[in-house]
Amino acid sequence: MTAENRATSRWLLPVLFLGVLMAAMDIAIVGPALPAIRADFSANDRLVSWVFAAYLLLNLVSTPIMAKLADRFGRRPVYMLDVLLFVLGSILAAMAPTLGWLIAGRAVQGFGSGGIFPVAAAVIGDVVPKEKRGRALGMIGAVFGLAFIIGPLVGGILLRYSWRLIFWGPLPLALLLLPAAWKVLPTTRAAQRKPWDGVGTLLLAAALTTWTLGFNRLDARHVAQSLVRDHVGLLLVAGLVFTLFLLQWETRVPDPVFPLSSVRHPLARLSLALSFGAGILEGAAAFLPTLLVLHLNVAPHTASFMLAPVALSLAVGAPTFGRLLDAIGPRRVLLSGTTMLTVGLLLLGLGKMTTSLFYTAAVLMGLGLSALLGAPVRYLMLQVSAIEERASTQALISVVTKIGQMLSAALIGAVAASFSDQAYGYSMAFRVLTVLAFFLIGLSLLAPNNHTNRSRDA
Repeated sequence: MTAENRATSRWLLPVLFLGVLMAAMDIAIVGPALPAIRADFSANDRLVSWVFAAYLLLNLVSTPIMAKLADRFGRRPVYMLDVLLFVLGSILAAMAPTLGWLIAGRAVQGFGSGGIFPVAAAVIGDVVPKEKRGRALGMIGAVFGLAFIIGPLVGGILLRYSWRLIFWGPLPLALLLLPAAWKVLPTTRAAQRKPWDGVGTLLLAAALTTWTLGFNRLDARHVAQSLVRDHVGLLLVAGLVFTLFLLQWETRVPDPVFPLSSVRHPLARLSLALSFGAGILEGAAAFLPTLLVLHLNVAPHTASFMLAPVALSLAVGAPTFGRLLDAIGPRRVLLSGTTMLTVGLLLLGLGKMTTSLFYTAAVLMGLGLSALLGAPVRYLMLQVSAIEERASTQALISVVTKIGQMLSAALIGAVAASFSDQAYGYSMAFRVLTVLAFFLIGLSLLAPNNHTNRSRDA
């Protein structure tokens, strides 16, 4: 290897991590700015919520589309396109004269950020040796945990001057990222380009949009009643119909946007099942402040700060379990993660909460999620994905995880609302999640015991 190639290889992972950090921080950093944005534009809460919702919706829709483009046209151009769109959206949001303009900027941001993570994971599969992929994927998970720790802190500092500075913030990172990405990212792409699956793309976008809008409008405490209000039931039915049409259509086209050939592998299906379950359990973290308010009688802002151990455990656990993944294989890492997560959820569902008990459960939950989310399931998927579908299959993991997160709110809300005692209801909801975690332990036993499993491409 020449000195130039060694330098390129040395900078590859930092470039990927910087892009992921930029996109992940923008999710965490905007929350504290919503009250200031509402006051500046004299808007109501429902409209201001779209500053966050527009980003998440377009991020979800763009994830599989951008990943497919990366498989077809190369990792480097699509990764740079994602960064450029993200920057364009940031500028639009920072200069927004109206709330509608700001929401549009956030939508462009979301659409650009959707491809950054799956393309980064696919690049790791392309260039990192199989015996070192775990630690590389684990570092990406650590970047996510770090972003959710420092994002609100940076946001709080910038908010002292103007909420618009939050959206100008990514520009310096992008100025560093774009030339570096051009120099070090590979141009891996499909050897032969087949006709673009336009119908499949539209069906996929329609399915994800209707599912997301339906779940976001669902009243978690009154599920049955909300199905007939705000077109929630209609949206969910439409999501199901679009999904069925998509799966049927994708069997007819030569290059489907949905990576059917790779998903047929048992390990790919195992990865998706674990990702879906992990998404549901990860979504439970959003209800931890409510649990603390009800059981420990702390103020809502205090309850939010008490979630720090979850984020810290994620940041520490992700690279640690990534290294263990290379050393001891996916099965043991997944078993460790699901077991810790199960114990953490069990402690949260006991009903008798103390501060020390909560912090113990929070650390176990964070460590469990760091071992379950990200590195292990993406590692398994990389092992069995054809090179021309690597980004698409990584995107599918992201989409399935996010759908699980959306379902989590409905599940927890429905269980909690079934009991007149609200505190007891939320405790019962975490007991239900504990049962699901036990199922994930069983699924983890199906994972290979080392990294010598059968793969599509080493």
